[in-house]
Amino acid sequence: MPIPQGSPAVDRTLLRDDVYRRLRDAIVDGTFRPGEQLKDGELAEWLGVSRTPVREALLRLGASGLVVALPGRSTTVSAIDIQVVRDAKDVVAAMHELAVRQVTGRLSAQDVGRMRDANRRFAAAVASGDVSAALDADEELHRIPVAALGNQALEAVIERFDPLIRRAERLRFGVDGRVSVGRHEQLIDLIEAGDAEGAAAVAFDIWHSLAVDEDPEAEA
Repeated sequence: MPIPQGSPAVDRTLLRDDVYRRLRDAIVDGTFRPGEQLKDGELAEWLGVSRTPVREALLRLGASGLVVALPGRSTTVSAIDIQVVRDAKDVVAAMHELAVRQVTGRLSAQDVGRMRDANRRFAAAVASGDVSAALDADEELHRIPVAALGNQALEAVIERFDPLIRRAERLRFGVDGRVSVGRHEQLIDLIEAGDAEGAAAVAFDIWHSLAVDEDPEAEA
């Protein structure tokens, strides 16, 4: 596995979650391609951390299905299985629908404001063609209702299956992210109005309508 060039090393005090997100995003954005071997030593050197958080991150990525680790052999980036992605999409859509339904009417004005701010940054990223920044802003926006609910089981399900569909999200945001800006606004407006059923329906549709019939690696 050649170490990617031009990626700045991160602080050695980096939290495990940050290492996980960096590796997850490198798989999602195609830095590491399906079938590519991942060596913890080289990854640790790339990120500027010890091997321990890298190994822990690879275990989490294995549970999510983004990498395949064979005992006594190498860890490789998994191939894209469209049916698996479809299944994950259905599960994640249901979890976000549940979270939004239960927190609508209970989210603070500050939380709603944070969602609007995230969507403004999402819109700016889409307009500039920065798909990675759009993904980050989208993740932040949808995480707010989930965090407000505080259901650890629901959060665990999303954490496990969300990485599989982020490649489909890249395809959407790279092709027609402006539609998502409007759907986000609709979701936030319904939450602010206290329309739990309407907001839940929009939350479900945002995730369930992700196109996974095409190979996300073929994006422009």
